[in-house]
Amino acid sequence: MEKRQQVEDLKIRLHQFLERLESIEPETADLQEIDQLIELIDELENQMNNLKEER
Repeated sequence: MEKRQQVEDLKIRLHQFLERLESIEPETADLQEIDQLIELIDELENQMNNLKEER
């Protein structure tokens, strides 16, 4: 995959994460929602690390 496309994909995923984070109600958030957010963070971190390694 082209590096530019990878960066664009990463931006989209980050935006999706932020939207999801904003939509969660702290008073009603359950453990499953928090686990899903952590998984998304892990995926974003892996994508960023892959981009760094390709430099």
